[in-house]
Amino acid sequence: MNLKEALKLADRIVFEKTGQHLDDLQEAVLKGTVERETYKHIAKEFDCSESNVRQIGSELWQILSEKLGEKVSKTNFRAAMQRLQNSNVLNFAKDVVVTGSFNTCGEARHPPDQPNPHPQNQETSHQDLSQMPQLGAFFDRTSHIKTLTTSILQQNNRLITITGMSGIGKTTLAVQLVQQIKDEFEYVIWCNLDTSPTLGEFEANLIQFFSQSDKPDSPTTNQKALSLIKYLQKHRCLVVLDDIHNLFSSGELAGKYKPEYEEYRSLFKKIEKISHQSCFLLIGWEQPREVTQIKNQNTQINTLQLKGLDIAAGREILRDYGLADIDNYSALIHRYQGNPLWLKSVATQMQELGGCVTELLLNDIILLPEDLKDVLQQQCDRLSELEKQVLSWLAKASDTINLTQLLENSRIPASDLVNALQSLSRRCLIEQQANFYTI
Repeated sequence: MNLKEALKLADRIVFEKTGQHLDDLQEAVLKGTVERETYKHIAKEFDCSESNVRQIGSELWQILSEKLGEKVSKTNFRAAMQRLQNSNVLNFAKDVVVTGSFNTCGEARHPPDQPNPHPQNQETSHQDLSQMPQLGAFFDRTSHIKTLTTSILQQNNRLITITGMSGIGKTTLAVQLVQQIKDEFEYVIWCNLDTSPTLGEFEANLIQFFSQSDKPDSPTTNQKALSLIKYLQKHRCLVVLDDIHNLFSSGELAGKYKPEYEEYRSLFKKIEKISHQSCFLLIGWEQPREVTQIKNQNTQINTLQLKGLDIAAGREILRDYGLADIDNYSALIHRYQGNPLWLKSVATQMQELGGCVTELLLNDIILLPEDLKDVLQQQCDRLSELEKQVLSWLAKASDTINLTQLLENSRIPASDLVNALQSLSRRCLIEQQANFYTI
């Protein structure tokens, strides 16, 4: 069995199990297995972590093992596929043709007896990813990728937000997601809002992108450009807005628009309410208030709040800095809550200063490098005075604290205190466990 045949057969098995064809990284893992490449080499080729590649491999081996009725691994993949081909590939092919349980042409992404609600454009997809960052190391977000892919491609969510503290990996996750699903759309564009364009400027840029890509003989090329929502209805579009928090005011509760950007509220309401076949993906420290208010009432809205990495993924970061084997590394990862940026900042300081800093970790000392301090200061500067007071009380508490205790220790009216807690939660600065709060 040659490589092409092995990959084709594996793709059929994976599609039968998951309803999705092999993506580029999955195919690279199988190809690398046949060509005796290490996971480390594959990870380097894809600029992702070795642990991520191992996780992808583990999932593939499990799917193949279930189908073949034997344990499949990196060492016996090719031989196992050869045995399957020799024993029952003819019956397998017959099942494909007779039952129509999955599509063998390799072009459509849906079973032949289930029409694709959003058929992929047969022409070249129009993409403007010039503002999208390059994909860096990608750690342990496989489940999030699957959740977002399902929300966008299967549930057809129109508006999705990815929130989390600075450095938690929001943009990295979105880049990985876009790379995997971009070919399912006719139009894909990544917009960074660090320049804070007005709604008029933003819509004009999008309309220009859509209209320039229309067919030369399209009637719209000789007529007035369509409105933005018309393009979203006419075409299957993916629009990514990074750093969405730049639209919101500092010194206010989370999600309050700056006066000059209030019109974005109407845009997001249109995207949610008006029927269309496109998706907006919003990334930032905060999300629009209208999104938080309706996310549980409308299936077209979805919000993903990113948490820190687990111990295994955090150790991958420390390994990149030669620190994977330090004493009590798990305590270090827990102390910095698995935040990739925080871990990288502290690891850099430890690497530069050597063992003397490592010894400090044994005394539960919190290291706060200047670059990390600057990042945290940016987020704290966005807080209202009310939120700063609540954070201060939580920081002084020796343990988690409930709402009743907060009310007793402050003179803030109950309604204002609840609003502050809600805002801090939306900013991902506090966590709630049952009726108790902690930073």
